[in-house]
Amino acid sequence: MKQADIGLIGLAVMGENLILNMESKGFTVACYNRTVSKVDNFLSGRAKGKHILGAHTLEELVKPVKTPRKIMMMVKAGRAVDDFIESILPLLSKGDILIDGGNSHFPDTIRRTAYLEGKGFRYIGAGVSGGEEGALRGPSIMPGGSPSAWPEVKPIFQTIAAKTDDGEPCCDWVGENGAGHFVKMVHNGIEYGDMQLICETYQIMRDLLGMGADEMHEVFAEWNSGDLDSYLIEITRDILAYKDEDGKPLVDKILDTAGQKGTGKWAGIAALDLAAPLTLIGEAVFARCLSAMKDERVAASKVLTGPKPAFAGDKKAFLEDLRRALYSAKIVSYAQGYVMMRAAAAEYKWNLNYGGIALIWRGGCIIRSVFLGKIKEAFDKNQALDNLLLDPFFKEKILSSQDGWRRVSAAALANGIPVPALASALCYFDGFRCGRLPANLLQAQRDYFGAHTYERTDQPRGKYFHTNWTGRGGTTAAGTYTA
Repeated sequence: MKQADIGLIGLAVMGENLILNMESKGFTVACYNRTVSKVDNFLSGRAKGKHILGAHTLEELVKPVKTPRKIMMMVKAGRAVDDFIESILPLLSKGDILIDGGNSHFPDTIRRTAYLEGKGFRYIGAGVSGGEEGALRGPSIMPGGSPSAWPEVKPIFQTIAAKTDDGEPCCDWVGENGAGHFVKMVHNGIEYGDMQLICETYQIMRDLLGMGADEMHEVFAEWNSGDLDSYLIEITRDILAYKDEDGKPLVDKILDTAGQKGTGKWAGIAALDLAAPLTLIGEAVFARCLSAMKDERVAASKVLTGPKPAFAGDKKAFLEDLRRALYSAKIVSYAQGYVMMRAAAAEYKWNLNYGGIALIWRGGCIIRSVFLGKIKEAFDKNQALDNLLLDPFFKEKILSSQDGWRRVSAAALANGIPVPALASALCYFDGFRCGRLPANLLQAQRDYFGAHTYERTDQPRGKYFHTNWTGRGGTTAAGTYTA
């Protein structure tokens, strides 16, 4: 019987392309799909003549895979993953490895890792980014789970992953149990933020500067040759140049309602759970929710008025301010994402390699950019870096750009153009650099109505006080203090 190096369940776009990627790198792959006709169609189509073994049952899938078996699931997140786990476990041997390559929620991966390890198996939750092209040509892969499983899958994963210009694979071990899927969730959150920032920049160009798609295409093409060089800037450039059958820009005909699959929402919820201020990404998620309220917005536009955008300044200078604003807000987006990863590492006892994560994102994934090389350098210099804004390179960039960033944000707000991500990023920057925020008043309010206590500036940290603000409250304070 011909042996396979790995088995893969799920022949949707990502699954098929990952199989073809593996096979092109010299691996033999066994494949299975619940709708078995897809297996036959794949074998007679794109997989014809290749080292790919088809299976009509899970038993047929498992049998040819070399031990310890490596079985990868590329199926819809949620119950489908649990169902496949229960179906395939009786067919596996102790020490075999199950891999979930879908967009699973990281708490599910934590639970599944503990469950499988308790039965003598090993588990990997691997975030895979890059879409169908990345899956075929080289994705970014973020594996976490059972540490002993990593040496077994490393040769396959690092071979099929995207490579940096230096030849480094955009795949490395992230951490225990749910760490891989957590990092993928943060990746997707940053993706939401980057896309929203670009969209706000586009709206300022369109509605305030009166630029058409062709002119905006030229600007994004220029930006893509500088320090904003990235996949998302690149595709924005291409989208703005694309013409419909009538020769007019296709982008102008696309309905302004954005969809989402949930990973951005998960990032926002996780940030709240971890008390990490993920403000920009949260605004990006809410902006998509607002965009979905199309009928309500159209009705409101007929009765709610605001300023009519009008620009009378130096357009070239303003576009440079806009570039700087976009770059600065992008720094904040990544800074917030890394702060949340640090908080999660402390909460879940993960040993995350922050510079290594930046390397994983350098190629293959949706947020790939030259910018990530600077993040890797920052953490290579200081693995204990608390916030990217404190790294000398990023500090200099944001300090030298903030005047333009402020001018853009003020102009947008004065002209009634919504910039929730650009503005929230600026507010975060100002809040982070502020040595004294108004939370002293907030804490006094909490103590006034709930006896939640407070700390004092003239007393040591960790010493709590309660004031009887009205003379009627007595001296009893709440038993817990939450900052």
